[in-house]
Amino acid sequence: MAGRGGVIRDHTHHHHQHWDGVVPPESQPATSILRLNAHLHWEPAREPLHADIDSKKVCGLGPGMSFANAVKERVGKIGLVPCAVGGTAIKEWARGEHLYENMVKRARESVKDGGEIKGLLWYQGESDTSTQHDADAYHENMVRLIENVRHDLALPSLPIIQVAICSGEEKYLEKVREVQLGMKVPNVVCVDAKGLELKDDHLHLTTKAQVQLGQMLADAYLKHFGSAEANSHPAL
Repeated sequence: MAGRGGVIRDHTHHHHQHWDGVVPPESQPATSILRLNAHLHWEPAREPLHADIDSKKVCGLGPGMSFANAVKERVGKIGLVPCAVGGTAIKEWARGEHLYENMVKRARESVKDGGEIKGLLWYQGESDTSTQHDADAYHENMVRLIENVRHDLALPSLPIIQVAICSGEEKYLEKVREVQLGMKVPNVVCVDAKGLELKDDHLHLTTKAQVQLGQMLADAYLKHFGSAEANSHPAL
């Protein structure tokens, strides 16, 4: 979810990376789209949305802005609350762990002056394709994460849109995808990233693919959860 679209290796130092700065029209900033920054202040949202959140890595374009632009006509003002850290396994998002607690803290902070949490976008799982144990535990871990976050935010039917991953260790990739695509939890829907274009690292989506994924997430949101949009101001 943090996004590595447009992050390229420097030719001189191969272990150095930088973002190419390319922002397609679908991902451009808009006055109605804000972002809760790392210091818990609202500011105009722009890619890379996770630059100060996933701060140990080079962030590029993710699906967030293309998602927000695609839903903004229907929902009015949008507050994005980026919380992702790339390369993390689902067990690092257990209740009590730093990543989980930070996500809940940021989500609560986002609505303290009004607004409403309208949904959670979840794109994760590549790190859980390395071993049979992790792949087997993915379903239980994901269900627990959903239960925890709904309980801790006091939103029992919080909409969740999950991405079925398209890369990872081939050995257990299909096992994790099967869990994601077959999740039978109310108000949890899944969009499939399979077939979207990958970068040369065969792991991360290209900028173009991230834009497409954002639009797929938006379509899923509007189709499954968009009918209740009467004058509300969501924090997505």
